[in-house]
Amino acid sequence: MLNFDTIRAFDIHTHAEEPCCGPRDDGYDEFQAGMANYFKNPAGAKGMLPTVQETAGYYRERNIGCVIFPVDGERETGFRRYSNEEVAQIAAENSDIMIPFASIDPAKGKAGAREARRLVREFGVRGFKFHPTMQGFYPNERWAYPLYEAIAEEGAIMLFHTGQTGVGSGMHGGMGMRLKYSNPMHVDDVAVDFPDTPIILAHPSFPWTEEGLAVAQHKPNVYIDMSGWSPKYFPKIFVHYANTILKKKMLFGSDWPAITPDRWLSDFEELEIRDEVRPLILKENARRLLAP
Repeated sequence: MLNFDTIRAFDIHTHAEEPCCGPRDDGYDEFQAGMANYFKNPAGAKGMLPTVQETAGYYRERNIGCVIFPVDGERETGFRRYSNEEVAQIAAENSDIMIPFASIDPAKGKAGAREARRLVREFGVRGFKFHPTMQGFYPNERWAYPLYEAIAEEGAIMLFHTGQTGVGSGMHGGMGMRLKYSNPMHVDDVAVDFPDTPIILAHPSFPWTEEGLAVAQHKPNVYIDMSGWSPKYFPKIFVHYANTILKKKMLFGSDWPAITPDRWLSDFEELEIRDEVRPLILKENARRLLAP
């Protein structure tokens, strides 16, 4: 089991990207090439995406713990999702370094709610990743609530992508991805209706950065992960809140493999973050959320 005392940092936002169920779907290479261009890295090139097992090895070498998850975007993208069970099983084999989250499209309704309960009870899944833009829904739509209710009742965490996305960036019609779904203010309703469930807003929420900060400040159960951006590009107000009133709610996340923890941590070293705040962001805030 992962020991927070012995790791040097904890990355709360890493992706299981390579399909597990056979060859890549039509269009998947183009999708990943677009992501690689957006993030200025080669990870999306054919054969370059790391497996979950390779990801575990990478993080173990660096003594960094991590949360890992797939994204269920089947309905909107047509790409088969990475098996939640397989991700959880591989994470269990690497439990010294990995904690599994899962992803279920809320449109799966009661079937999705049953799956969520089973994943928590039988596979040790600790949280669930939602990507409103990639899944095509507003987080506060009531038809999504049966899944949220199951997650809340099982004591798991909800993590929502917020802000702009590299998914479909620069592609024809943005690959059909609609940015409007990922305004963090839509998550405010979820935080009101599920006040005892930890909720993480992923990324600095650009261009709605201030909305994300407001929700995290106002709702005791809402946190922000700092993934998806190199810290050198963080807006000044985001850094200011991280240093002050949200210092216990900010979480280190990279967005692996789009951004590596090596790159993120190197740029974080140059960021004007107070000495007493750095350990909170890098590990201690995650410990409070995830340690048994």
